Amino acid sequence: MEKSNLILIGMPGAGKSTLGVLLAKALRRDFLDTDVALQSRQGKTLRELIAQRGLEGFCKLEEEYLTQLDVHHTVIATGGSAVYYESAMKHLKQNGYALYLQVPLETLQKRLADMSARGVVIEPGQTLQTLYEKRTPLYEKHADLTIPLTGLTHEQALQRILQHLSCFFDIRPVG
Repeated sequence: MEKSNLILIGMPGAGKSTLGVLLAKALRRDFLDTDVALQSRQGKTLRELIAQRGLEGFCKLEEEYLTQLDVHHTVIATGGSAVYYESAMKHLKQNGYALYLQVPLETLQKRLADMSARGVVIEPGQTLQTLYEKRTPLYEKHADLTIPLTGLTHEQALQRILQHLSCFFDIRPVG
């Protein structure tokens, strides 16, 4: 079976959701934001789920959701913590390519004023920098393609993603 999904991975604030919508539109594919879908399914925000279940409980819930996902021809914007779960990444990559949207720490610091409001999976006392240092090797490990997006507007970032895709895979924009 040919892989048909594009799985966006990267730090919170990297633009996975925003660029995922634009990419899905350009490629005429469905779009799924796993954070939004999980919140909808549970009837609670990520922040509420983390507060209610604790980090470990939330991570189990997220991993379970990701390993049961069954979509095709879809651009999937994952939560930034998806790369913590080997089983989930293996499952997602059975039918898709993982694209690491690489954004520098300085940009993320500007975009993420209040991480707790976003429902970021972050341990007590952990900073954005230590989170970045912990996750970067995981994004690199799981990525089929790393796409640097330093200093780009949304439109420029979309064009860079499409350019990378056309170079490496038989995936082209429609129309």
